Amino acid sequence: MKREYYESPKPGKIMQWLWKAAGSDGYILKKSTYSDQVKYACLGGIVVATGFMAAMAGGYAIYTIFEPKGSALDGGVHTSTAIMSCIFGVIWGLIIFNIDRFIVAATGKGDGTEAITLQEFTNSLPRIVMGLVIAITISKPMEIRMFKSEIDAELHQEQLEKRKAYEIATKANYEARFNAIDVEIEKIEQERNKLLDRLTEVESQYTEEVRIVRPGPKAAALKELMDSLGEKLKTFDKDKKAELDRLTSERLKLTQELDSELAKNQEVANGLDGLLERIKLAHEIAGDLITFFITLLFVVIELTPIFFKMMLIKSPYDFMSDNIKELIRAEEGIQIKYEYYKDKKGQERNLVINHQVKRRIDEKIALMAAQTELSDYIIEKWKEREKKNINENIDAYISESK
Repeated sequence: MKREYYESPKPGKIMQWLWKAAGSDGYILKKSTYSDQVKYACLGGIVVATGFMAAMAGGYAIYTIFEPKGSALDGGVHTSTAIMSCIFGVIWGLIIFNIDRFIVAATGKGDGTEAITLQEFTNSLPRIVMGLVIAITISKPMEIRMFKSEIDAELHQEQLEKRKAYEIATKANYEARFNAIDVEIEKIEQERNKLLDRLTEVESQYTEEVRIVRPGPKAAALKELMDSLGEKLKTFDKDKKAELDRLTSERLKLTQELDSELAKNQEVANGLDGLLERIKLAHEIAGDLITFFITLLFVVIELTPIFFKMMLIKSPYDFMSDNIKELIRAEEGIQIKYEYYKDKKGQERNLVINHQVKRRIDEKIALMAAQTELSDYIIEKWKEREKKNINENIDAYISESK
């Protein structure tokens, strides 16, 4: 029916979708005032925005957790991890959207005035706690994305320091083993150098002797000693070759093992590029005050619909909603007598009467009473007939009973 005094504006598709996001009744809002339509559209917009921010925060958090670890300053995007993060982000955003939609839809309007009473606040505490948890969960990944450049620089420095500390500790662990091998190699080299120095000295003496005078007994003796020392050097090299090769091989293997451990240390240092470390650095870089206000911003966004609904003044939408609920209850035979009685604690309680249920019970009781009455009547008539038969032919009845 068209009103003469006011015609409700026709809502668009987006506004109707926002109404659904707020958990409101679009059928009633289409007949309500424009201010009601805008209020619930704004509520739905906040719910949608929270779900969108949750999707971004969840996706970024998953990407930070599962991306290949490396230097904090390494650029590029890991495609497979990004795809997985987007899928998770969408799912996470829908989960938070559904939770927020339930929180907003389940939050009542209290006493219908702008004032938030203690009773209203107490009743909303579970929803407020849920909203706080959601807000903090969303805010932390957003914080590390806001300060990504500063965090990357600080994290890179920490990785370098950690890697250097790991290298010093690892090299210290291998130092004793390298020293033991080097001592053995040095001992062999010292023995060979003694023979080589002696051979060089004798060669020098022999060259000098031959240059000055003709070769004589001394030169012959020097030549013999020189040949003997040369043979000793060859024998020494031959005897020590296997041991020297073994020590060289052990040192090479130890060097390769050290390089492998140093590479692992680099991986361990790169492993600092995680979500927890970035959250910690975000607090250190931004400071407690800035991070507090960022978290507070998300808390305000998340809790606004809850407090907003407690502050709403009853409007035509609310009265029409109550009216439709009463009509549905009346149609289904449900009667509520408000504040009809007091419970054991003295609180006023409503009396709910289900008339259809009561009618069904009364019908069952009447049917059972009628069946009982009919059964009694049948038994009474049977008794009368049996008495008549006995009176008419008592002898036959006595003989049958024998």
